[in-house]
Amino acid sequence: MTTTASILTTTILRAEGFSCPSCVAKIEKSVGHVPGVAAVKVYFSSARIEVRHDPAVADVPQLVAAVAKAGYAARPAAF
Repeated sequence: MTTTASILTTTILRAEGFSCPSCVAKIEKSVGHVPGVAAVKVYFSSARIEVRHDPAVADVPQLVAAVAKAGYAARPAAF
């Protein structure tokens, strides 16, 4: 039997519009529901979103759209 292992990558997004710590849970929930996302960690103080995902299933535009669905703007970040 052959199995294919998915290769996960980490994408860093910067979010805009954070006003309270409850924003963290909203974003983590929304992005976490995207198929292919294994883990999401939002850092309130730096507005940094780290997403561990399978890029073949969940691409960066899908991640940004999930943040937008939660009510916040996001963009890919270099660090």
